[in-house]
Amino acid sequence: MTDDRKGTVPVWMLATGDVRVPAVTGDGPMTAERLAELRGVLAVLAEEPIATLEAHPLPEQFDRGRGIPLDAASPLAQHLSQLITQSARGSSASATTTAAGEGLYRMVIPAKVAAQFGQGILRPMTAKGAAGCIRGPLVDSAGKIAGAATFVPAGQAAAAGAVGGAGATAGVAVGGSAMLTVAAPLVLMAVAVGVSAQADSRRQQAIEHITELLEQLHEQKLMDEHSELDGCRDAIDKATAILLDQGRPGVSLGLDSAVHAINSALGAADRRLAQWQSALDKLPEGKAVELGTLTKSFPGIDDHGGIFRAHLELATLAISLKRRVVVLQAVEHAQSDPGNLFENFTRALKRDQHRLDALEASIAGVLVRLSGLELARTNGLRPVFTTAEVDRLMRAAHRIHQLGDGVVVDSRATDVAIEIARDDDGSVVVFPALPASA
Repeated sequence: MTDDRKGTVPVWMLATGDVRVPAVTGDGPMTAERLAELRGVLAVLAEEPIATLEAHPLPEQFDRGRGIPLDAASPLAQHLSQLITQSARGSSASATTTAAGEGLYRMVIPAKVAAQFGQGILRPMTAKGAAGCIRGPLVDSAGKIAGAATFVPAGQAAAAGAVGGAGATAGVAVGGSAMLTVAAPLVLMAVAVGVSAQADSRRQQAIEHITELLEQLHEQKLMDEHSELDGCRDAIDKATAILLDQGRPGVSLGLDSAVHAINSALGAADRRLAQWQSALDKLPEGKAVELGTLTKSFPGIDDHGGIFRAHLELATLAISLKRRVVVLQAVEHAQSDPGNLFENFTRALKRDQHRLDALEASIAGVLVRLSGLELARTNGLRPVFTTAEVDRLMRAAHRIHQLGDGVVVDSRATDVAIEIARDDDGSVVVFPALPASA
């Protein structure tokens, strides 16, 4: 998101537990660079995860459709409102910025903590038709968020209460700077909704690609697989809404059958992945591969459509749906022990994300290997190429080399930003979690 208006931006330091850290935060104005440095220091020195929360004016125009809306009675909206109200009493900068009731709140989770959420879930999404661009809900051409703003500590206000209604009571962190606020429920719910929104963004992108591919292929079996997966969304959406309102999803939602369908699709993705890896292993190293040989194991790889590409998108869809389910399970697990919110959440999420991260990394490895292949014409009786053969080979080589575009092989963790738009009635929209550099 971009905010070109120069001014003072309140920033809160939110801890997920009682922590003891050196008084490194200070109480004076900070630049964006100084704030980034401070986050790094706190991530290393603090005993518990620490996030920062910035309050910016709400942009006049931006797309709310890609976020997850929560009404004013939801736990996240209530925690945010309480933090704003209490901090405004002791901070003129906070009172001025939040006086209108609406605003854009940007929570940044340090890389050290974000790594616990799984390496695959928090990658930037490339914009369709715009190579190299990051697709975010609040980004325009002007640059980074609040690049010209001055950040001022918002005081020692705290968001009272906790997810589940007990434990993890918010307050000022002991033995540390007065800036530090214990607000585990607020951080937990922001991360949960932001990660869920990010996974759903991938689902939407995969659906667009699959629909286009299947219209070309007319493969009924793949259409059925797609329909079964897409039918899981309703149960997941309902379960998400219930859990984020501190309820418990029942059997009537159909979440169990949805999870079964998703797990079946992941099993199919695993089997296809094994076949792809085996086919690549059988290719001679350092030699050109005949196009006909390649299309036997990867049907349609030389075309815009094709079964191989449909299989890739079905795997992406299954992974994105499973990631949303994993977040739901982690939230439910955390809420069952409200005295240990954040640790339960990250532990459950990290454990269950491991398989999905491994599957995505392996698929990425297949695409990178394919994109690096050198193609050769199919052996035949004619000693020379025809014009049609040359054209086909060149088109196929270009499309296969493109398979590696956008593949993320760097698993280094990065700071993660979660943006929350708050309306004057207290309701919020939480946007997909993205690398903070976006």
